[in-house]
Amino acid sequence: MVLIAPTRPTEIPLVDLALQHREIAADIVPTLLRLMADGRFIGGSEVSDFESAFAAFSHRLGCVGVGNGTDAVELMLRAAGIGPGDDVVVPANTFVATVAAVVRAGAHPVFADCDPVHHLIDPESVSESITPRTRAIMAVHLYGQMAPMERLAAVAEAHGALLFEDAAQAHGATRYGRTPGTWGRAAATSFYPGKNLGAYGDGGAVTTDNAELASRVRALRNHGGNGRYDHRMIGWNSRLDTLQAAVLLAKLPHLQEWNDQRVQAARTYDKLLAGHDGIRLPNVLSGNEHVWHLYVVRVAERDRVLGELNEAGIQAGVHYPVPVHLLPGFEAGERGRFPNAELMADEILSLPVYPGITPEQVERVAETLLRSVDA
Repeated sequence: MVLIAPTRPTEIPLVDLALQHREIAADIVPTLLRLMADGRFIGGSEVSDFESAFAAFSHRLGCVGVGNGTDAVELMLRAAGIGPGDDVVVPANTFVATVAAVVRAGAHPVFADCDPVHHLIDPESVSESITPRTRAIMAVHLYGQMAPMERLAAVAEAHGALLFEDAAQAHGATRYGRTPGTWGRAAATSFYPGKNLGAYGDGGAVTTDNAELASRVRALRNHGGNGRYDHRMIGWNSRLDTLQAAVLLAKLPHLQEWNDQRVQAARTYDKLLAGHDGIRLPNVLSGNEHVWHLYVVRVAERDRVLGELNEAGIQAGVHYPVPVHLLPGFEAGERGRFPNAELMADEILSLPVYPGITPEQVERVAETLLRSVDA
């Protein structure tokens, strides 16, 4: 959940989904009207075609579309046999859905801290969080760049744990040229509307080269069966909606261009905000190709600065205001156990970044931020 102010007509939004829709409406609307006229709302070629296209985009052999990103994480874990009695190491600074999915799978989340520079899950903290019951490590690719996967893979191998990836914020990101899902057993992703590749509602997917795992996810998403009335296990109703698949299939060819526009906006922010002692700019981990799902800075008196930006018509936000281990229901001890995640939560500020944001809008955001920090 992100904290934002209500939209006003003159403000700069955190993300402008209407702008993106106007760009591709001519491609999407006729398809949606055809599907509605045909009455085809479950399954169909749109789903399988998108799964094939996203698998190719991800350089994976298999992609299984599901109802949302949370289900993608849960079904990925269940398909790999992770469940009751198992510990899964997760970063403290992630969206609550990552951890909730671990709990829903029946496993126990064990938290690890992030590094203070890139905000990514810290392999050293992961090593310290390993328990005798650890069966898996969940790497979260945060803000648009991938976690240090080669180091996490070494930790996982040393402890006999499976490595999984939450790639909901990393559509198009790479690490040393390798995509999400390359390093771990599988990757889960979300197509929530605000993602780099977003649907017009909820949607998610699991990508993997493991044919057995993909087959199990495909069955679990469909009440535990791969055929009509052929149910071999207990499953769920978590299919990727046909209309959403059609939207995603139309959007996917534009993703690289949209990511390039995000990169350009981030570079402009870097240039305009560089050298100010009161603003810590985001850092790209060496080896990463960042796709800037979010542009996150750090400032003192964050809540005051956020309020002043919102009052000036700039819809900045916070991802995320409370580390998961401090949320009710996820208590993992007293404050102070994960100092980097806790410090980040107090200082981070997400600035507007999206395809189509203009240089003038970026400049206005930067100037307003500078004035607020200097106040």
